Amino acid sequence: MMMVNTLSVMRRVMVTPSSSFIRPASLLCTTSTGGSYRHTQQLLNTRRQDRNFSSSQIMLGRSLLDRLADGGVVIGDGSFVFTLEKRGYVSVGSWTPEAAALYPEAVRQLHREYLRAGSDVMQTFTFYCSDDKIQFDKDLAQNANQSHRHNLTSAEINNSACDLAREVADEGDALVAGSLSPLPAYVEKKSKAYIQEEFRKQCEVYVKKGADFLLGEFYAHVEEAEWAIETMKEFNKPVACTMRICTVGDMDGVSPGDCAVRMAKAGADVVGVNCMYDPDISLKTLSLMKDGLKSAGLKTYLMAQPVGFHTQEIDSNPEGYIALPEFPFAMEPRLLTRIDVQNFARKAFELGVQYLGGCCGFEPYHIRAIAEELSQERGKRPPGAAMSPGVEGLKLSFYEEQRKKANVDYWNNLTPAAGRMNVKKVVTP
Repeated sequence: MMMVNTLSVMRRVMVTPSSSFIRPASLLCTTSTGGSYRHTQQLLNTRRQDRNFSSSQIMLGRSLLDRLADGGVVIGDGSFVFTLEKRGYVSVGSWTPEAAALYPEAVRQLHREYLRAGSDVMQTFTFYCSDDKIQFDKDLAQNANQSHRHNLTSAEINNSACDLAREVADEGDALVAGSLSPLPAYVEKKSKAYIQEEFRKQCEVYVKKGADFLLGEFYAHVEEAEWAIETMKEFNKPVACTMRICTVGDMDGVSPGDCAVRMAKAGADVVGVNCMYDPDISLKTLSLMKDGLKSAGLKTYLMAQPVGFHTQEIDSNPEGYIALPEFPFAMEPRLLTRIDVQNFARKAFELGVQYLGGCCGFEPYHIRAIAEELSQERGKRPPGAAMSPGVEGLKLSFYEEQRKKANVDYWNNLTPAAGRMNVKKVVTP
């Protein structure tokens, strides 16, 4: 986060997309008098990552809204359920976060990777973690003649998730976001009172554990998002909320612009989109949200946390990337490159999106790409910058062919190959 005068200076020297791929470290690292990147503790005595600030950029103790108020950029984290499933800590299908209680070291490590990559927010690993969803999963397991994987309550998992997020957030200057997500109860047409009580039970844990703000995400129906926002507002914390929609709107046909307006009027301080679609589709949807808010005379911050995959052929499919034949076990050929992500960060910033992160498939190196792309606007590089020289690092390669690639134009003009003969460019879901 920058002071106002610093931000205005940075914007005047903003790098254009064509020249912004992993800028040379020599252009970004500050001098020792301006606040160099340095370790806060000895490496052998701690796992805590170094956070580094110039004298004009210290954000310690600043709330989410403080950080956004002067035009600053907040970087969220990325994939958890998708990444931890690949690592063997989350079960495919149910996508629930019991690993926060059963395998806390795995969750702690992923938080730390995002912190080192430049994340300003540690989102609690509490996706789909309500008693309603846990009971739904138990019923499904019973019907499928399978045993359920745990006997934990949502409160037990959520408490552990909060502790892990706070522990890592305090190793740097990160905020903790207590996270809500959709309930099976909404699709089952249960009452608003029942659904909001489920949300309330989760929020009570987050607030007791000291979450800095509350975040609802992954809503397919704006009405459920409104109910979540109304509940979160009861706790006197900043509220952000995102929906898993594309340009055609939510599952009930409500347009993106109207979804944004309804979330803002329900009390959300930050609105946007997450998951299901790639950066290009997400930015198109956010543009419509921005237009809707402007037409309604509302000033609300925007956020984007897209998936880390190319999903261009489903730009008008409300089912999102789960409609793709490759989901979930063969998505790797669709992965975004870090160049893709830096281009996304630049376009999002120019659109006015101030909260940027990722969802499924968005790995720590993707988050680092955002932090590097917007390093001038933020006045700092990510904590792991000393080991991330970008294209300049290739100049030190033993191989001449790699040294030839030590220039920005090569990477910005590259069309990546899939590396296989039998490959489809796009599919018809």
